[in-house]
Order: sequence, then C-alpha cells, then structure tokens
Amino acid sequence: MATANPAMSEAVYQRAGRASTSTAVMTLQGSVVKTAILVAILLVTAAYTWSQAAAGNTTVAYGLLIGGSIGGFITALVTIFIPKVSPFTAPIYAAFEGLVLGAISAVFETMYPGVVIQAVGLSIGVLVVMLFVYGTGIIRVTEKFKIGVVAATGAVFLVYLVSMVMSLFGVKMPFIHDTGIVSIVFSLVVVVIAALNLVLDFDFIEQGVNQQAPKYMEWYGGFSLLVTLVWMYLEILRLLAKLRGSRD
Repeated sequence: MATANPAMSEAVYQRAGRASTSTAVMTLQGSVVKTAILVAILLVTAAYTWSQAAAGNTTVAYGLLIGGSIGGFITALVTIFIPKVSPFTAPIYAAFEGLVLGAISAVFETMYPGVVIQAVGLSIGVLVVMLFVYGTGIIRVTEKFKIGVVAATGAVFLVYLVSMVMSLFGVKMPFIHDTGIVSIVFSLVVVVIAALNLVLDFDFIEQGVNQQAPKYMEWYGGFSLLVTLVWMYLEILRLLAKLRGSRD
C-alpha cells in the first residue's frame, strides 16, 4: 500500500492489528469526526497567532511560528512511530500546526490582502472535489497510480531539499521563488500532486476500516490526512501569491 504521506504506510496497520472487539473498530464516520476535530483545533490556534500578528506583536507571532514548527515536527514523529498515542498527540500536532499556519498566513495576507480566504476556499473546494472523484470511482487507486503519485511527490520534496541546501550558499532557484510563468506552472503542478495525495489518504483510511483496525487509528487517520491538507493549503497559498505578484 504505497503512499507518499510518511504518516501512512501499510506497516502501521500491520503493527496495529485488528480491534479486540466489534465495538472498538475503526470506522469511516469516526475518522471523519476526528479529522473535523483536528481541523477545528488548528483553526483556533491559527486564529490566535493571526491575532498576535495583526496586533503588531510580531515577536510573539514569530516565537509561536518557531515553537509550532519544532513542536509540530517532534509531535508528528512521535505519532508516526507510536500510533497508539495518536488520540493525545494528534490534537497537539494540530494545535502546533495552527500556530505555524496562522503566522505564515498573516505574512501572506499583509503582502496580498484577501489571499488567505481565497487559499482556504480553494483548499476546501479541492478537498470536496477529490473526495467526490474518489467516492464515485472516477479516480481508481491502482498500484500504478500510487507509485506515480509517490514518485511525483518524492521528486517535489527532492527539489525543495536541493533548493534549501543551495539557499545556504546564497543561491536561489528562480523557478521556485520568483513570479515568472515557469514558477507559477511549477506551483500549479505541486498543488495537483498534493491534491492527488488526498486520494491516497482516503484510500489509506478506507483500508484501515476494511481491515478492522483499532479505534485509536481514527485519530491516526485524521492526523495523516491533516498532514496532507496543511501541505496542500501552503502550496495553494504560494501559488496565489505568485499569481498576484506576477500582476504587480
């Protein structure tokens, strides 16, 4: 069961095994509820960081950004390696990611007023569309499809890694950071790849339900889906910013 999301691998369900009783089984409805709770937590903490930035408390907002980044990374690792604690760590991860997204969104909103609400709306729209095409079978999650999405996602993160290393030496990759047509097309491709990852995430959760995974895996499934949603939102935000910048 290939997936580009590091939180979603077949080994997770193998380690979890089957639920001990029929009342302790992972369900699709339960996974949806848990995901909604995590998104709500993220929005609350994002709003707090946003309010700090809007009030001019840039030092506080920057501190929340750094703290959220470090805390989110550590919490994600703990969740991935110890899925049983996901009922506790997944909400904490969502809170940390909210702090990060709130700060980043505030910066983009200052530069391009109205871009955040557009990014949020598009993210929700893409999520609904991908859920529809998956649920109706328009896109079938075959092994070839999985391998293709995983390969494309790996290529994107490799490009980002090379870009980060080059930036340490003062070299920037123009097709990633500027507002030219090539950069815009690159961001558009990345958004499409992120959206296709949602399909893999839906399939991963459904596989857990079919395998009668333990109830706590609902939180893990919600956490894993949130990882992709956060990535997709940031990529959409970057794309919209580039489109705005290209017109200035």
